[in-house]
Amino acid sequence: MNLFAKKDLAAVIKEATDPQIAEGHHGLKRSLGAFHLTMLGIGAIIGAGIFSLTGAAAANYAGPGIVYSFVLGGILCAFAGLCYAELASMIPVAGSAYAYSYTTMGELIAWIIGWDLILEYAFGAVVVSIAWSGYLVQVFESLTHVFPGPGGDATRSAFHLSDSILLFTKGPFEEITLASGQTTHGLWNVPATVVSIICGAVLYRGITESAWVNNLIVVVKVIIVCVFILLGIGLVLPENLFVNAHASGLMALVPEPTMVDGESHYGWGLGGVLTGAGVVFFAYIGFDAVSTTAQEAKNPQRDLPIGILGSLVICTVLYILVALTLTGVVHYSQLGVPAPIAVGINRIVELRGWDPTAASTFTFFVKVGAISGLTSVILVMMLGQTRIFYAMAKDGLLPWFDKTHPSYKSPHIATVVTGVFVAIAGGSMPMHLVGELVSIGTLLAFVLVCLGVPILRRTNPDQPRPFKVPAPWVIGVLGALSCAYVMYGLPLDTWLRLLVWLVIGFVIYFTYGRHHSLLQKAQAAK
Repeated sequence: MNLFAKKDLAAVIKEATDPQIAEGHHGLKRSLGAFHLTMLGIGAIIGAGIFSLTGAAAANYAGPGIVYSFVLGGILCAFAGLCYAELASMIPVAGSAYAYSYTTMGELIAWIIGWDLILEYAFGAVVVSIAWSGYLVQVFESLTHVFPGPGGDATRSAFHLSDSILLFTKGPFEEITLASGQTTHGLWNVPATVVSIICGAVLYRGITESAWVNNLIVVVKVIIVCVFILLGIGLVLPENLFVNAHASGLMALVPEPTMVDGESHYGWGLGGVLTGAGVVFFAYIGFDAVSTTAQEAKNPQRDLPIGILGSLVICTVLYILVALTLTGVVHYSQLGVPAPIAVGINRIVELRGWDPTAASTFTFFVKVGAISGLTSVILVMMLGQTRIFYAMAKDGLLPWFDKTHPSYKSPHIATVVTGVFVAIAGGSMPMHLVGELVSIGTLLAFVLVCLGVPILRRTNPDQPRPFKVPAPWVIGVLGALSCAYVMYGLPLDTWLRLLVWLVIGFVIYFTYGRHHSLLQKAQAAK
């Protein structure tokens, strides 16, 4: 048995482009154009990274230097995005980095990256569902001011959340401050569970319906993000941004390194901007999700590069502007909360001196926009996960998940399993732990994709490439090394959790996957 056996590239491409296979009972429906793919990318990129993790990374690691963390992340993603664009247009199959690795580095590496992508997508959806719950609580808080109770008492509003309800807005491993001021642990994050089930139900109905739901949500959240930037950028306070008196110019955005409980925080390196880049890197995985829908794109050779690179450019610019605005109106030390954009909105309203009723109404609509934005991320993350399951099951490495619904043409078994998992994990797990896991999983995927481009240039030089990476050896190697360096900056416990996750994956592969692998069976039959 050859653990590093590779799938034949020409056979993979022929299978993916055969109309009978693509639209058969066990195939996916080609219905997405460049616009849909770009919107899917934006739908996945603008979400928890901008609405939640930005605050945690600024408060704990980078301070206002979070702007540099996003710039660093954007540069790394430019390398990875170019490599994804070439591979996705060249190998238009479901499975993303898993499928690319299978043709370039062999089955065992493909299994590792496929198992790793589960971290990226399934746990990514978990992170965002938890953030969604946090913003829902913020919406109800805004409603208590828009519609207060008798005598203007917000605590007597019909929308006031009692302590018994608040206990069901956090998981058992997260602390929550009740309305009475008491701090305790939650019981179960019910909103996170409910939104996961709803997104799973939409995905079950098929890719076309899912794409249009995503498009509508993306329009709403991009408008909200732009409004936040336009209203806040003129209120930026220099004392919030320029926090390092010993540095000059824009270098003053990065707080001086500080030791807290024996750990380094802030500064440029570990514990600072570099670690912040690793934490927020989760924000950029949306363009990877675009590549998982390659088998559902009408013209993948043309449309996939547009969707991948277009969504990446748009969202990188928005991320940098939001980070600058947020840390400029609110001191970074106050942003370590589940809903930092809500804190920023409240501060903008305060600085502008708006009428309380008008301010509360505006804040409410912005928070609703944030919730809609997070919803699309959950939708696209779960979409990506079901396509990874589908691709791995088609190769025999996993059971059942390659079955598609006879009417909806969606991988319905994979969708149900993903929805149930995200619902349970979102209801019970803490966001900070899951968020770091997603970042390291994403970075590992990017390392292998970047290496795949130069490898295929050598092993399959004559294969048609609708989109070509300029200077592939330079871009590919630099992208892989850069992503590995950011991985190095992530906390040690995150690495340990990744190791445990990979060990679980190896157990499944060696007890099931290698014995049912279609490639291994085909080679054994020769």
